[in-house]
Parts: sequence; structure tokens; C-alpha cells
Amino acid sequence: MNCPRLEIDLEKIKQNASLIKRKCEKHGIEVVGVTKGFCAYFPIAKAYYEGGIRKFGDSRLVNIKRLVESGIRGDKYLIRIPMMSEVDEVVRWTDVSLNSELKVIKALGEEAVLQNRVHGVILMVDVGDLREGVMPEDVVDTVKEISDMKGIKFLGLGSNVGCFGGVLPSRENTRLLVDLAEELHRKLGISFSILSGGNTVSLGLLEKGELAEGINQFRIGEAILLGTDSTGNRIIKGAHQDTMRLVAEVVEVKEKPSVPVGQIGKDAFGDIPEFEDKGIRKRAILALGRQDVPVEKLIPEDEKIQILGGSSDHLILDVTDSGEDYYPGKKVGFKINYSTMLALMTSEYVKKVYV
Repeated sequence: MNCPRLEIDLEKIKQNASLIKRKCEKHGIEVVGVTKGFCAYFPIAKAYYEGGIRKFGDSRLVNIKRLVESGIRGDKYLIRIPMMSEVDEVVRWTDVSLNSELKVIKALGEEAVLQNRVHGVILMVDVGDLREGVMPEDVVDTVKEISDMKGIKFLGLGSNVGCFGGVLPSRENTRLLVDLAEELHRKLGISFSILSGGNTVSLGLLEKGELAEGINQFRIGEAILLGTDSTGNRIIKGAHQDTMRLVAEVVEVKEKPSVPVGQIGKDAFGDIPEFEDKGIRKRAILALGRQDVPVEKLIPEDEKIQILGGSSDHLILDVTDSGEDYYPGKKVGFKINYSTMLALMTSEYVKKVYV
């Protein structure tokens, strides 16, 4: 079978989807299954659906279009703030988008009227992570303007943590959404259906019983795909972590010095590499590189392998201490984490194999 390849266990992903959905539903929380981590490829999206997911979120319209055209049923959410240049496609391909700019929301409404549609909007609130969202003190005035826009249905408030500033979810920053919802009802008489209070990392609050009461939606990708929470540095209890593995092929095995010979300058990526002199070592080169994956994030299944580094097209391993016999043509397996999954799914040079 051709290499490099990413082997994907659809049954385990389906079971993870079902598990996460049940966990959330016990607390009145619906799940928007995030598909950006696998570019919305149909077999995995189908596993989501078979696991009970009925709402799908992605940050890129090309992926959402793929979901729609492949026949995956359910509401489609654009979970990245829309660009002004794509409002026509946002309205055409999605049911809901997450927003923070009034100018963009107005343009979405105008386009929705032209397309004879109504577009759902969730207003994002910055609760401290400093990525997207209006500041809490501006929410009432912003929602007041949104509520008067034609073509727009204001669905609720949302927040994001853990993606830029590394801020973790807490009772306080999730409670902020609930307090703002109460303030909107009190001052504007507005009621709405969604308080979208976070992503995979927010599951930890739910499990500890510390999530603010009233949050009723999570946008979940990593927990379903990998059974992990990288921001919270933990695994999801009951979920499968072995849903995917990378397999790459050895193309060279040689004994070589552990320090390059000659003057050291910058490598192809502008960095000056450093080397420890360990004498002559047995090195294996794999047909996989930085164009496919951040090589420093790879986790070899053979724990006695050391990753020395990589170029655009080659991954260099120290296999001296391994009891395995490495030779050209041998396949080497790696465990997958969130950052490696994103890159491998995006690379057209890595074959996706469903097992």
C-alpha cells in the first residue's frame, strides 16, 4: 500500500461522536461537530452523522460546500469570522455563521435578502482569549443593531477560549455569556436559543460540574476525532485515542556521524540547527517531510526511535537504539495529535486510508 498514508478508523470515530454527544446531552448541550480537522472528507463526516451529530461546523467554505454536495444532512455553521469578499457564498452554503463585525453582518443580511433567505448569526463575545469577538460592554448595543437587520436571524451569543491566548474555560468566563443573555432580555426584551460556550477544552468544565448553567452548545472536533483535549493536556475518558496513525516508508538506512561536516549555516527554513556529538549513529530517512507535517510533533510508535529533524521532503531518524531492523521499504508508524492531524489531512501527498 502506498506511503505515506494516514490510516483512519471510522468505527472508532463514530463511537467517539456518539460518546461526546451523550456526555453533552445529559447536560442539555447540543454538539456542533467541527469538520475542519479532516477537511470535511465524506467518510469521516458520515461517521460523525452515524454517531448522532446533526450540526456541522467548519472554518472554510470549500469544506462546507463539500459537506453539502456529498449529501451530509444537518445545519452547516461557518465557525471562522466571514470575509466581506465571501458573503454571497456564506449565505449560499451555510445556515449559520459566527460573527463579530456589524459591517459584515449587514452585508450578510443584504445578500440573504437577494437570495431570498434568512441567515442565522451568532455574535461572538471576547471573554479573555483575545481572538475574535466584541467586548462584553459592547454586546447590548451591537445586538440592538443586529435585531433591526433584514435577512438576519439573531440566534445567540458565542465565545472561544484556548486557541490564541491559551485562556482556559472557567465558571466565570462561561457565566459571562449567561449574564449577557439575561441583560439582553432585560434591556431589549430579546430572547434567543443559543449560548455557544466553547469547544473541546470546555468538556473539562462539564465533567467537573463547573460549567455555567445556561450554556447549551459546544463546537467539538478534537474530542471526536482523537479522543483528546490538547489545550487541557488530557484524554477524554471513555473515548478512543487510537483513531488514526501515520505510516511512512524508509528510503535510506546508513551509519553516519551525528554532527554534520563543515561550516553550519541556516537550513532551508531559516533556522540554525544544533547537533549533539554522539559519534557514529544508524540513521533512517523516511519519504515524509515538513511539506506534509510538522515533523517535531510526530510521535513514533517505536519509542526507541529519535526524530533528528526533517527537510521539506525527508524525515531523519536515529534508529541506533531500536531493536527493530530498519531497511529501505520498511514501514514506520507514528501516533497522531491535533497539530499533525491538521497538516496530514491537508497534504495532498499523504494518502487517506479508511480502515
